[in-house]
Amino acid sequence: MNEIAVIEPRAPALTAKQVKGRVQLIQEVMESVMKEGVHYGVIPGTDKPSLLKAGAEVLCMTFRIAVNPQIEDLSTSDEIRYRIRCIGTHQGDGTVVGAGIGECSSNEEKYKWKRSNRREFDATPEDRRRIKYGYDKRERKEYEVQQVRTEPADVANTVLKMAKKRALVDFTLTALAASDIFNQDIEDIPDEILDSGTEPQQPKVEMPKAKKEEPKVDPNQKLAPGQIKVLQRALDKAGMSAADLCQHYSISALTELPFTKINEALKYVSEKTLE
Repeated sequence: MNEIAVIEPRAPALTAKQVKGRVQLIQEVMESVMKEGVHYGVIPGTDKPSLLKAGAEVLCMTFRIAVNPQIEDLSTSDEIRYRIRCIGTHQGDGTVVGAGIGECSSNEEKYKWKRSNRREFDATPEDRRRIKYGYDKRERKEYEVQQVRTEPADVANTVLKMAKKRALVDFTLTALAASDIFNQDIEDIPDEILDSGTEPQQPKVEMPKAKKEEPKVDPNQKLAPGQIKVLQRALDKAGMSAADLCQHYSISALTELPFTKINEALKYVSEKTLE
């Protein structure tokens, strides 16, 4: 008669109480230590905050996890590509607690192309330049932008760091079972969503509920840190400075911009980008 072999785990499984305690600890750290715009970001329309690199590092420190990145170079003569696997071990006894993986390439849209002026565009070989066509949903009109290829070597370090960050965030969400608390990294959300101010659509299941009054927005409320970061990304892409926008609104800093002006400001910057 064959016997079924039972393999005893090296460490006992966590109890429901221990699991609950870990989840509560993550929530406590988020509320008392983490800061919006630094450790996590909030995009209008999403159901969870997005974990950033700094937030992942705080959580790893909280649970005393050391992360060892293992780099795989997949680059070619015309592309920089890295795949990184982050192995996490407990700092106390060296026990492996999980792994995460991340990859980044210079052929990704935001690294492969850059905006160009007329002289640079005309002097660039045809196979390394393009006209990018888009559609502005707010203005309901098409637009086009001249772009040329970036040199892969110019973004090599950025690509490496991005791959490492993606692997670290993936590891943290997986090893700490924090995916129900945090969403994907804000920087992995397509630029078209961030720069246009369009809210990403989230699937919802409508449930019958009593109608309630919409909360009133305080006209004196200023921009949140996460909104300032989104606005700054749009300014950087348009080649504008924060001072340019502040001058347009007659304010001394972006922190003085009213909460209700965010979409208007993003539209203004977007129009400057298309000029």
